[in-house]
Parts: sequence; structure tokens; C-alpha cells
Amino acid sequence: MHAHIAGIDLVRVGEKDFYVLEDNVRTPSGVSYVLENREVMMRLAPELFSAMRVLPVADYTEELLATLRSVSFSDDAEPNVVLLTPGHYNSAYFEHAFLADEMGIELVKGSDLFVDEGRVYMRTPRGPQRVDVIYRRVDDAFLDPLAMRPDSCLGVAGLLGALRAGRVNIVNALGNGVADDKSTYTYVPEMIRFYLGEEPILQQRADLALRPARRLQIRARAPARAGRQGSPRLGRQGHAGRADLEQGRDRGVRRAAAGRGPTTTSPSRRWRSRPARPSSARAWRRAMSICGPSCCRAARSPSCPGGLTRVALKEGSLVVNSSQGGGTEGHLGTGAERARVPRAALNGAP
Repeated sequence: MHAHIAGIDLVRVGEKDFYVLEDNVRTPSGVSYVLENREVMMRLAPELFSAMRVLPVADYTEELLATLRSVSFSDDAEPNVVLLTPGHYNSAYFEHAFLADEMGIELVKGSDLFVDEGRVYMRTPRGPQRVDVIYRRVDDAFLDPLAMRPDSCLGVAGLLGALRAGRVNIVNALGNGVADDKSTYTYVPEMIRFYLGEEPILQQRADLALRPARRLQIRARAPARAGRQGSPRLGRQGHAGRADLEQGRDRGVRRAAAGRGPTTTSPSRRWRSRPARPSSARAWRRAMSICGPSCCRAARSPSCPGGLTRVALKEGSLVVNSSQGGGTEGHLGTGAERARVPRAALNGAP
């Protein structure tokens, strides 16, 4: 198994219509905000939890730790698990520290680990301590300077050798990023039919920009779009040069591939409170799932019945990423919503 921890982004476009926007199975983030949002909501609005069927999410970190230990190659009853972070300059460092603290495991950087005789060890005041499982929040290319980027200071020299020898396991597995790529995502429905022999329960976003036929269509329409948008380098006759057209075509392909072209799915609105007046905002939801050797616990299971709701903070905006000005909301995982959404989300993951 390669994807032990996944975050599946969903969007609601109608009363009963949900789309899978994308899969995140490389280093998915956001669950710390789910747990913190829930704690804050329980303090601010305890009446909601007494009046509605709200399921707890506090057990998520226990389930996560159990899953990480279950994939160890060691025979120890409690394998040693660490969380590998790039450091405090990383935008998700709060989550790294939060999860490590909640699970009671060590938060380490690459400089805290070393490989000796094919095994990974952690430097401690009591001497080297063997590491069995690494929950990594570092991108693949930076994990091992001997096998990948030689200029990386974030990884551990020789780590891939220890992984190949079966003396340490890394979660999520290296190479998972291919499933996050938009060019792979367009083929997910076909993967489901081929590998599972089933039809996808949820629809995928209609985004075929990176397929050859779709790419040709986008490139063919690029000159007309460039003229309408008024390129700053258009000549007096209103025509762009060859270089401008080529850039416009490539830009159109990239924008459509990223979901910002004409195939963008319009998400539903969520009402939110403001000091002066109520307003609505576009919202996405990320369903969290944990998969181990013997089970697959998703947002519909006792491990994390809620989800991360990301909202656009600006009126009329579709941007929900926190790095680009978006925000989050607390989400109440009631019984009705559990039955309706996350089960299908799992079938959208490659």
C-alpha cells in the first residue's frame, strides 16, 4: 500500500451533486485545523453539540499513530515512529508540531537522523535510537541527498537504501505525487473501472486539458482569446507575434489543467457570520482518510467524522487555499452528512 494518509477535495454543486476536485496522497495537510476548529466550536457553541448528532474527531491522532505503527517492518510491539519536518520555516509547520505532540512522537528534522549499516537512527541525549517508521512531511526530491537532490539539507543521506532494505518505512510512500498530478487525475475514473470493476460513485471535475485532443483544442483557440484579452504586446493591427501566441497557448493549457479555465466547477456557497451582516462564500471540503494493512478509515469512520471546510474569504472569490488568501471553517460531522458524502470520496482516490 502506498497511500496510507489521503485528503480528497470535494465540492458540492447541487442538492445531491458532489464532485471530486483532486486527490492529495503525497503529503496531505489540513487535519490539524479540523481538530483545532472542533475544539474551538465546542467552547463557543456547546449547544450545537447537545442538540445535534455530532460525532467526535478527537480520536484521529490515535488512529493515525496506530496506522503508522501497523506499517512498520519491525517486530517490536511499539515501533518507534517519528515525524520528519522541513523545519519551522515551512508553511505547515504548525501542523507538523501539533500532530507530533498529539501522537506523543518525536518531531525531527533531517539533521536529527542518520543511517548506519542500513538502519535509520535518531540522535538523542541518551544515544542513538532506532527509527522504524518515518511520517514524512518533506517532498520526495529532498529526502535523500545521495539518491536525489545533492544540495538538499532537509533529508537523510542513505535513507532510500534503508527503505529498499526493508529496515525503515516511509509514509506516505515515495512517488505518490504522480497521483496528485492533474495529468494523472483526468484518468482516475478509468482507473476505477479498470482496477475495481466499478463505476465511480462521485463525478470527477470535467477537466481534460492535458489529454492530447483537449490540448489541441485549447491551443487552437489561443489566438482568439489573446486578441480579446488585449495582450500588452499586440501590434497596431491587433495581432500578437508568434512568441506571444505560443506563450498564450501554453498559459491556456496550464490554466485549464489547474482548473482555472472554462472547465472550472462552480462550488456551492456556505453562509458565514460577520460582525456587520451575514454573507456567503464559496467552499470546498477536504475529506481525510487513514488506510492501514487491515482497514481503511475515512471521514465516515470513527477516526475523523468531520472534514476540513475551506472557504474563500473574499466576496465572489474562488480561492480557498490558505497560502493564497483563503480560510477554514469548523465542520460538524453529523450522521446525515456522513452517509451522504465521504463513502463516495474514497472511490475517487486512485
